[in-house]
Amino acid sequence: MKHLLLKITALFLLVVSCNSNDLEPAPKAMEIDMSDFFVYTDTSTDIMSKATDSKDKRRNCHTMINLNRLLDENPGLEKKMYAIEYQTRKFIASKKPSGTPGGGPFGGNEDPDPEPSVPYDGTINIPVVVNIIERFPGEVSDIQIDSQIDILNEDFNNANPNTSGAPDNFKDLVADYNITFHRADVIRKVSSKNSWGTRDAMKSSKKGGIDATDPAHNLNIWVCEIGGGILGYAQFPGGPAKTDGVVIGIDYFGETDGDYGDGRTATHEIGHWLNLRHIWGDGGCSVDDFVDDTPVSDGPNYRCPGETTNCGTIDMTMNYMDYVYDKCMYMFTIGQNLRSRALFASDGYRSSFVNAY
Repeated sequence: MKHLLLKITALFLLVVSCNSNDLEPAPKAMEIDMSDFFVYTDTSTDIMSKATDSKDKRRNCHTMINLNRLLDENPGLEKKMYAIEYQTRKFIASKKPSGTPGGGPFGGNEDPDPEPSVPYDGTINIPVVVNIIERFPGEVSDIQIDSQIDILNEDFNNANPNTSGAPDNFKDLVADYNITFHRADVIRKVSSKNSWGTRDAMKSSKKGGIDATDPAHNLNIWVCEIGGGILGYAQFPGGPAKTDGVVIGIDYFGETDGDYGDGRTATHEIGHWLNLRHIWGDGGCSVDDFVDDTPVSDGPNYRCPGETTNCGTIDMTMNYMDYVYDKCMYMFTIGQNLRSRALFASDGYRSSFVNAY
């Protein structure tokens, strides 16, 4: 009997051994390097002061200062933005032969979501609700509104005519975002208020402004007098839903006059809404904008500069996320497009804008 049991045991071990040899090793979870990620930026540096200390008016975007404020007011926002960045990097890594080595989210190295992300490669249609707070009826004309929508469709479909002048070292990096914007609604309100500031008062009916319209399915743009020489500001993915969208000064919305009258302030701010940082990363040469194909720089460029070199590389001054005049910015990069596309994947923060996968 004992010999029989030994034979049965040996046979069982042999079968298990053979079957285990046939099994492929379990796939290793994708590791994503998050060691360089940051949310707070030092807005007290000369980078910000340069925008107002010159005799000629320079582009002044308030987005990063707004982000710092929201982080202070919302204790969970930093963790939420970390998760969005992790999903973004995982999405980008999935487009490459292998992931990037490093630590995972919040100290671990396991993929928190083993389900694969489903990308969306078709045209993204974004309804735009234009919330206008004007000092008198018709201060912002329908022609001005339509011109802004047309400009956005040019810029996010690589149809800006100035793109043909891209220098040789950047021309192969120009991206077509394949995003179509259309005017969903225009909401107007007359107010005698001369300046709305940057604390989102224009986004609240209780404070005299206009509440956001279904921000999960609409891009809300508030057009009003901001004040302080600020052209506009945006909210990054992850912020409070009730304030999600971008704010544009009346004089910089659509086709108007001046160096910032070609509607590119909206393009720049919507770039932030699509999770893009400023081209120089809002820091020195050791700080990046989290995009592989944009050169490192230590600050913004203004006016229409010629070839500019900083941090040992030639600046991409014509990128929509720099601070140059409207007529001199005309491109997003392939890397920027990939970063923004992650938002519309099945597990992306703005996947609600896509009807089906």
